Formats: sequence, C-alpha cells, structure tokens
Amino acid sequence: MKIAYISTSLPQECGIATFNANLAMAINQHNNISKDSFVIALSDAEDLKTYHYPNEVKYIIRQNNQKDYLRAANYINTSQVDACVIEHEFGIYGGESGLYLLTLMARLNKPIVTILHTVLKQPNYIQQTIIQQIAKRSANIVVMSQKAIGFLTSIYHIPKEKIKYIEHGVPDLEPPSHNPIKAAYPFIDNKVLLTFGLISRGKGLETVVEALPKIVAKHPNVVYVVLGNTHPGVVKSAGEEYRDNLKRLAKKLEVEKHLVFVNKFVDENELHQYLSAADVYITPYLNEAQITSGTLSYAIGAGAAVISTPYWHAQELLAQKRGVLFDFKNSDQLALRVNELLEQPEKLGELKYNAYQYGLSLRWPNIGKKYIKVLQSAILAKEKSILENKSIIDVDSIPTFNLSHIRRLTDDTGIVQHAKYGIPNLKEGYCLDDNARALIMALMAFEQYKSKEALDLLPIYLSYIQYMQKEDGNFRNFLSFSRNYLDEVGSEDSFGRTIWSLGYLINHAPNNSYKEFADELFLKSVPHFAKLKHLRGVANTMIGVHHYLKVNPHDERIVNELNQLAVPLIDAYLDTKAGDWHWFEQKLTYDNAILPLALLCHYEINHNNQSLNIALEALDFLTNKTLAFGFLNPVGNDGWLEKNHPMALYDQQAIETMAMVLVYFKAYEITKNVKYMHHLYQSYLWFLGENSLNLPLYDHETKGCADGLQPHGVNRNQGAESTLAYLISHLVVFKALEIEYRYLAGNNQLQADILEK
Repeated sequence: MKIAYISTSLPQECGIATFNANLAMAINQHNNISKDSFVIALSDAEDLKTYHYPNEVKYIIRQNNQKDYLRAANYINTSQVDACVIEHEFGIYGGESGLYLLTLMARLNKPIVTILHTVLKQPNYIQQTIIQQIAKRSANIVVMSQKAIGFLTSIYHIPKEKIKYIEHGVPDLEPPSHNPIKAAYPFIDNKVLLTFGLISRGKGLETVVEALPKIVAKHPNVVYVVLGNTHPGVVKSAGEEYRDNLKRLAKKLEVEKHLVFVNKFVDENELHQYLSAADVYITPYLNEAQITSGTLSYAIGAGAAVISTPYWHAQELLAQKRGVLFDFKNSDQLALRVNELLEQPEKLGELKYNAYQYGLSLRWPNIGKKYIKVLQSAILAKEKSILENKSIIDVDSIPTFNLSHIRRLTDDTGIVQHAKYGIPNLKEGYCLDDNARALIMALMAFEQYKSKEALDLLPIYLSYIQYMQKEDGNFRNFLSFSRNYLDEVGSEDSFGRTIWSLGYLINHAPNNSYKEFADELFLKSVPHFAKLKHLRGVANTMIGVHHYLKVNPHDERIVNELNQLAVPLIDAYLDTKAGDWHWFEQKLTYDNAILPLALLCHYEINHNNQSLNIALEALDFLTNKTLAFGFLNPVGNDGWLEKNHPMALYDQQAIETMAMVLVYFKAYEITKNVKYMHHLYQSYLWFLGENSLNLPLYDHETKGCADGLQPHGVNRNQGAESTLAYLISHLVVFKALEIEYRYLAGNNQLQADILEK
C-alpha cells in the first residue's frame, strides 16, 4: 500500500508537521506499506528552498499559490498512490479558511482519509462548508476526541459512520534511567512546573505566572519552565511581544527568578526527558474551544502529572484521575491545585501512574495500526461517485498571463484595433468595441492577479469611451489615429459592448471614483436602450445592465429596462424555434453565445425561469453544433450556418470562442453542472491548438492571438479583438477554478450538487 501524506512537514516548526512525521513513521514501519510512500509538503514560504525537507517530501505546495495545489493533485494521480492521508487545519492551506485544499481534493482520484485537527463549535459559513466538502470527498474523516464526533454529526451534519475516532499518538518512549535534564539548571534542586509548545497569547501562560506568588510563598524552590519557540506566525506579526509581556508580569509580581524560558524547538527524545523531569505539567488554555491538544497527549504519554483548564480535549483525556482541572483564567485556583499536589506526593504519584498506563495505548505503533485499518477500508470501499473526479482544467497547459502585446497596441488614446502580425497597424485607428473589451479585460486582470500593469491601462480605455460618448448619451465607434471621429453614430453592437464594459466596471470598480465615472456614462446612455433593434446589440446591453443591477438591485427603472430588453430575445426564440432548430434566428452567425448568455444574465437578476430554460436549451443546441467532435469548431463567418444547410467551417473567429467560454462560465455559475466546466475548458483550448487544424492561435513569442482560423492556417495578424478575446477567456478559466468551491459559501441550495456531478 503506497500512501501520499498531504501536510506541513519538518523542519517547519509546526505541530501538524510533527504529528504527520510521527504518523507516517508509525504506518510506514509495517510490512504491507510501500517504502515509496511520500509527503506533499505545505509550505508557508514562497521560496521553495526555505526549508530543507527530508527525502520523503516529493512535492511542495506553496500555501497561497493555487496552481501548486492543482499540480500536486496531478502528481499524486500519476504516482500509483493507493490512498492519501490529508492533515487538516484551517490555517495551513491557502484561500479563505484554507479553501484551496478543496481545489486539490476535487482533482484527486485516490481514496482520501482526512484527519481533522480542529473542529469548530461555531464555524462561520465557509468553514462549515469546507468541512462538509472535505467529508464528502473523503472515504473517512478521523478525529481525536469524542466531542468532535458530536460536533460533526450535530453541527456539520456528517454521517456518523463516516467518522473514525483515533486518539492522538504519543512517542513510544520509556522514562530514561538517567535523565540529564533533571541534573541540569533549572531542574536541579527545584520543583518544576512545565509548559511546552509554540508560544502565543491563546496559550494562557499569564495565568500560571499570576499563580506563582502564592505557589512560591509555600514552595520557594518552584520554577516555571516554558519550553518552546514563539509561534512563527506570531513572530512575523508581533515579534516577541508576548514573551516580553510575560517577563514584565513576572517582574512586577516579583517572581522573575521563578520563570525560565527555554527558547528552542526540541525533538521528541529531548521533550520526553523534559516531561519526565518535570514535577507538574500545566496547560492553561484560555477557553474550552480546543478539540485536540498534541502537547497534552504527549504529557500523558510521558506519564506526567497534569493540571489543566477544562478545554474539550482535557476534559476527556484527564478523566478517571489522569489529571486535575482548574477554571479558565483562575490563577488562585491553579495555585491551590499546584500546592496540593506538591504537598501530597502520593496523589502526585497516582496521577503520574494513571497517565502512564493510559499513555501505553496511545503510543504510535498502536495508533499506526488503527490508521492502516482505516486506509485499507477506504481502498476497498472506493466510492466511485466521490473519488473518481479527474482534473477538468490542466493548469500547466495554460500560458502565463502576459499583457505585453496589449501594451504594444495601447497608446495614450486607446487600444489600436488592428495589427500587422504582432506590430500595431496605426493606419486603422481605434474602435469603441475593442476599448470596451480592453476595459473589461483590465478589470478582470486586476481582480484576478492584482495586476498594477492592468490597473494603469484602465483609465486609458475608460477615457476613450468617455471621448466617444455624444451629448445625447449614444456613442460613436471609430476614431482615426489623428483623433478624428470617423462616424456619427456607432453600431448597436458597439453600443451594447460599451454598456457591458461600463456595467462591469460599476460592478467591479477598483475604487469609487472609477465607479462614479462609469455610473455617469452608463446612466446617460439609458434612453437609447429602448431604441435597440438588433439581437446582439440587445444581448450585449443586457449583460451590462445585469452587472449594473448586481450593485444597484433596487433601481426599479433599470430592472424594468432589463425586462424590456429580454422581450425581443424571448420572442425571437419562440418565433424561430421549430423541430430540432432551437435558435433565435434562421441562421447562426457571429458572437452566437452572447444570446443565451444574455438570458442567463436576465435569469440571474430576476429568476425568470423562461429565460433560463430558453438559454439552456439554445446553449445545448449551440454545443451540439460546435463541440460535437470533442473540440470547439465555431461557426465560420465565411457563410455561417443557415437552417437546413451545412455549417461554414472557416473563417473561425476568436470572439466566437470567447463568447462560448463566457456562456459556459455563466451556465456553470448558475446550474453548477460540471459539464459546463468541461465545455468551457474545451472551448478555451481552441486558442492553444485543439481545433480543426490543430494549430495554436496564441503566439507564445508576441503574447498576442491570431485573428482567425482559415482553411490553410491561421491569420497571423494579431489585432486587439482576437488578443483581448484570448486574454478574457484565459481570465475566465482561472475565475472558474476559483469559484468552483467559493460558490458553495453563497448558494446553500446548490451545495450538494457539486460533488454529485
């Protein structure tokens, strides 16, 4: 049995890393476990060389790099692994509350056993959703306390049969016959109270310091030893502030000589020596919300006499006279408990004996056997509907996002419409359509990558739109390179695309001034909505209005405008649909997917089921015409596709592909049907060579996109329209990856459908 462990890994100072190292060692020592088992390490550093990982670490996931999660899943899927063990703690994975882990799990096609180190009693919505989705993706989830089982069944509604209870393992070590720690300062000739672990404010160490005066008054040779480094995350944000505060508190209480910090991360052998040398071990956590404590388990395993606050794990582990409890933040009660034990050696000995005996069952060899049984069961049980989820999108095949060709095409006026090969063709000037698309692309790039480069381009495109708007709110389209208007009124298509871009800016504005500027231009154009006659002008406008209403849902005038715009689209479909022809017109021409996309946007605003049904029916029709061969074969503009006639194959245009990517994205957003994710990615791959000629249109050298696919090759010119179509499609693909699970937090009704499909 070959196992992949997904966890933080030593030498990173992390309790999860230590736990996973011990678990892997306990499992891997058995004969039926492959020596080729390995670790996928979660790193909190961007530099892959920050930690010198051991040989068993075969892949590193940088915590906040989403691509790493996808690549790790592919690595595991191709490595002949039989099962995966995932250590889960919200803080070690990237995204909101560790959301990126779900991206990895969704693409694993191996049985998964997930160990939950934290189970919250009062999770927020995204935390609850993450745990529920982890449970659905996992053959079993393992918890280390009975309290956690109750939480998972009652709060997270996870079936009890899916949950396995295996206590926290402890080192397989005996108390040393000669303990060098006992003979060294500060242990020699002293009574020692000990706490160990990564130091942070939530550990409640100040409670022990506050108890020291009353303890020292009766036992002057008592020393409180705090063993461990400050938590790395705390050091980054606050340095050693907490440790320094504890020192100041001890000095104020005149017990500074009785407080000793041993500031180091110790291995298990040395830790066992410290625990064996201590008279009393204390865990003074500040509240009950601690479902698992590895430090407490280690103390019990070492046979220490433990005094603890009554957090959840302590209540269970210290039952039956295996330890003593005191109230949260109650230093007086703690002092009383310590003094009682130090004055009653027989009671102290009884606690140590009981802890040691119980700890025998917690030793790692025993715990390892229990995990092996769970893993074997998971492999045999393989729930195919959950586990056989292959990666839809191959991130490694997607070129890195690059704006260099867009920068070449853009000057201080706007984006030039055409290019000769990769060189801007200034003779052709500018058009409104392309600047509107460029505005959308820049906003998406800033939203996706926080690209300052894109943000700097944004005002250029917005100012072009403002320059082309007439006093009556309508827009011109074409402008010469010398900034002379070339038309009096632009096309309805250019009008609609401009409204789309303004609505998108209003919905996704990076600052309020841009939003206010876009609001002014948008509202000035509203009187022209009712004058639109052509379906694509109507559809583009509807998409922009839908974005506007995302921010202004109570603007009844604009809601009514959207409803009125939907009427000609719905009527056109109902009038034209006949037999197996499910479309809005008697032929498929250009930018076809914009029409169902507009009705999906209409549905998203007012939940008009007629719009949804027509949109999905028309989209299925379009899919059957263009994706029948496993790759996108968009309708060519050299003849289109007339009803009852063969489809023109060429020239295939990039904007047609972009429209397909956009409509599948919206269909996936609304329905959560994974087939649309497949279609979205299939459509995008048209740019990269999965097309009827097997020729890429994206140019890795110029970072531009060819203007079309022709019978004998690609149109090597790389104008704004095609390059923007490619870049927007690229951004949508990555947006689809992000929302795949984030959407769960915003749509309770559709949660359960994601993994079922």
